[in-house]
Amino acid sequence: MSERGAQDLVPASLQHAGTRAGATEVASDEWYGAGGASRRRWWINFSWREALWGLLLPKQRQRILPTLPGLVLIVAIGMAAYNTGSNILFITLALLLASLVLSGVLAWSNLSGTEWRLRPEPPFRVGQEAVVVVELRNRKRVLPTYALWFDLEARLSQAQKRLLLARRLEVGGTDRLEWSFRPLRRGIERIELAGVGSLFPFGFLRKTLAAGVQREVKVWPARVACRFTGAVAARFQLESEEVARPGWGSDLLGLRRYQSGDSHRHIHWKASARLRHLMVRQNATEGAQTFALWLDAAAAVWARPEQFELLCSFAGSLAEDLFRLGRLDSVTVAGEPPRLVRRIRDVETWLDRLALLQPVSETRRQARPRLRGALLTFEPDGERGICARLGDDVAARV
Repeated sequence: MSERGAQDLVPASLQHAGTRAGATEVASDEWYGAGGASRRRWWINFSWREALWGLLLPKQRQRILPTLPGLVLIVAIGMAAYNTGSNILFITLALLLASLVLSGVLAWSNLSGTEWRLRPEPPFRVGQEAVVVVELRNRKRVLPTYALWFDLEARLSQAQKRLLLARRLEVGGTDRLEWSFRPLRRGIERIELAGVGSLFPFGFLRKTLAAGVQREVKVWPARVACRFTGAVAARFQLESEEVARPGWGSDLLGLRRYQSGDSHRHIHWKASARLRHLMVRQNATEGAQTFALWLDAAAAVWARPEQFELLCSFAGSLAEDLFRLGRLDSVTVAGEPPRLVRRIRDVETWLDRLALLQPVSETRRQARPRLRGALLTFEPDGERGICARLGDDVAARV
């Protein structure tokens, strides 16, 4: 979108402040609408010259154009009046042109005072339904809003959708329109509200307004089924019951109320003071072995793009499975410091990193740190598969 078109879309909060947007990034919860000046101070920045040039030469994608039925009606009545010389037809043509002017004014008033914002609802994941919401509100004091459409586009997935406001938006009312699509590739998905338009009131004119509202969302790699093999699979089955039970190891599992017979050494005094009753630390059992994922993204190892995509999916799915079992200690990309995993947010951070991961031509040599968990590394398994190795043994594969 051109810079001229971008300057016409201003966040609602900046409209009320009488400022312009375009050079600075605006928060994702800002409301957008038509116009660049506050409705209360429109007369301060009003200029007849700008208003006249705005009518004669509208800015790019800020136009009112006749639709095909409207154009046919104008041409048909005009040609009939010219060929017959009938005064009645000329009067009809004049009334039609006047109604078109009135239609343009009503179309402008329909969009004026209507505000919207674009809200993607993460997480976005390859192959799974992603939801994008357009929220609307009508700040006009008298007139409702009718028959708007919103053109949405997902650049990375090459998906487009036109959302229609089929019901009336009352004065002071709010509404929301949803778009669901399936992301096709991991990475940065740019969701754009390209334009807003309406055929209100008669359908003879098409009013379009360049929106240009964009949001960026990270698309996580696809979910794949991990198959644990050999002795590792048997060990997981034997130890999964022990992980579910609380113990007195070194990892904090949670807090619970103090019960009669609990050791005073395990009382969490800060939490007890904050909650005004005794709370006891509940640590995970030490009987279960934890694992640390180590991922080397060297381009020399992962020469096939489809195999590298499978690697990202495998690393993300394996991290989720191990965290669900309480067996994940840390995750690491070669050349970066390890990331300890203690909560679900840590797993989401790992998936965000995998969404942006690309093969590197030269991996910075870094000695593998001594982590508490057993080290799981990833290697190609044939031309298409991936395996996770625990030392010399294959622990899991896809």
